[in-house]
Amino acid sequence: MRHSTTISILVAVITVAAGLICPPSAAAQMAIKKQVAPVVLPDSADTEYYGRKHFWRAAAETVGFNIGLWAFDRYVQHGDFAYISLNSIKENFKHGFIWDNDKLGTNTFLHPYNGSLYFNAGRANGFNFWQSELFAIGGSAMWELFMECEYPSTNDIIATPIGGAVLGETFFRASDAVLDDRSSGWERFGREAAAFIISPLRGLNRIITGDAWRKRASSGRLFGNPQFAFQVSLGYKMLEYQGHFHQIRNGLAAQIDLEYGDRFQSRSSRPYDYFTLSAELAAMKGQPVLSQLEIKGRLLGKEIFQNYRSHISVGLYQHFDFFDSDTIDGLDRVPYKLGIPASVGGGFLFRDVESRRWRLDAYAHVNAVILGSILSDHYRADERNYNWASGFSIKAGANIVFAKDKLSFSLMHHYYRLFSWKGYRAGTDLSKENPKTLNVMGDHSCASFNVTEFRANVKLFRNIYATLSFMNYARSTRYRNFPGKVSTSMSLRTMLTYKF
Repeated sequence: MRHSTTISILVAVITVAAGLICPPSAAAQMAIKKQVAPVVLPDSADTEYYGRKHFWRAAAETVGFNIGLWAFDRYVQHGDFAYISLNSIKENFKHGFIWDNDKLGTNTFLHPYNGSLYFNAGRANGFNFWQSELFAIGGSAMWELFMECEYPSTNDIIATPIGGAVLGETFFRASDAVLDDRSSGWERFGREAAAFIISPLRGLNRIITGDAWRKRASSGRLFGNPQFAFQVSLGYKMLEYQGHFHQIRNGLAAQIDLEYGDRFQSRSSRPYDYFTLSAELAAMKGQPVLSQLEIKGRLLGKEIFQNYRSHISVGLYQHFDFFDSDTIDGLDRVPYKLGIPASVGGGFLFRDVESRRWRLDAYAHVNAVILGSILSDHYRADERNYNWASGFSIKAGANIVFAKDKLSFSLMHHYYRLFSWKGYRAGTDLSKENPKTLNVMGDHSCASFNVTEFRANVKLFRNIYATLSFMNYARSTRYRNFPGKVSTSMSLRTMLTYKF
């Protein structure tokens, strides 16, 4: 349920480094402009060699990771939750699962990240996407029931394996892109180190088996060289709340966008042959380093229309959404918080090209939110200031490019409708409740959250662009036991963008 601060920081650093080496994916539908390398299909020798299943090794790596993490928490961090015993294990089974009260970043990012490690223990040992999800479920269940002396967490047993599959497959494919079994010397060392940072369990598995230094006649890439492009933006960010411009937060920000695969592949049944990812890292006083992460991974897809200028495809997509901010000094207000580690739904993609003049991309998604979380105005227990919820989301956006990418505009809007039904009784003093046993989703409430972004790019020279981005966050929450609340926040970014 809870992990040490040092481990949390370590995981965040690893994730940031992974993003810098092989950045996450694109917001909206970033048109593939230039390939990192020519498209090459995977070699049959690689799929045969690395596709062999090794169950016991995968299971040992999953169990070993949990034991190692527990030992660090217990003997280095001396975390109170890590002092387990046979009695604590018995109590966990006897009491059952509860909604926990950890921070948003811990519950909706770090736990899915741990799930990605379990997932990749299976993935690195020859198991496919769906089979590897069983290792994520098993690793999460082991941790919740055996490795902590706090009651097992309802939200963790959902977020860890489902969100872990999103992050796990993204990182696994990213690590695959940097490996090359034909290389040697310092180049080989650099590639193996990068793969280890991006996907630690895959890197560990390659060390255990000797594949990290074994030279082969083929690249070792399970996915060959797929369509792959990304862009990096660096610059200034401003964040304000409710029009309080005298209390704005200023700082530096980096945004990383990536698109992997062919969005208009005629038919796709392999999960994540196509995905996009957008991540933002910020250096702002009092604000989280990871402020935004969005991943859309296609599970199934089919192109339904194609001619010389237009394409339309539909598919089933898995979504991961994370928007985080913290208290703005002087206002004692948090602009917004939203975490969606488990969401799936149908998606529609469209592209129309008018040669040499313009290119239009558009998308729409309708999703079921299995598990989500959103900022609360009233719930305060331990480290939690948000409500657990379920509901649905609707996402739509468009991107238009003029004159061979000299000028482009994009507009997107995401709408979330989230319901929290297991709340506490009216008049309850939360400060007097034990957060270790308080088993509620938060306030009885129904919340709407809207994210709108407008972005403009102007080409300066070669692959460098001037970027202006405006984002608006609007939340409206109806409470059963409190008056309703409406809040708005906005951010403005001015950046330089490099498109690879």
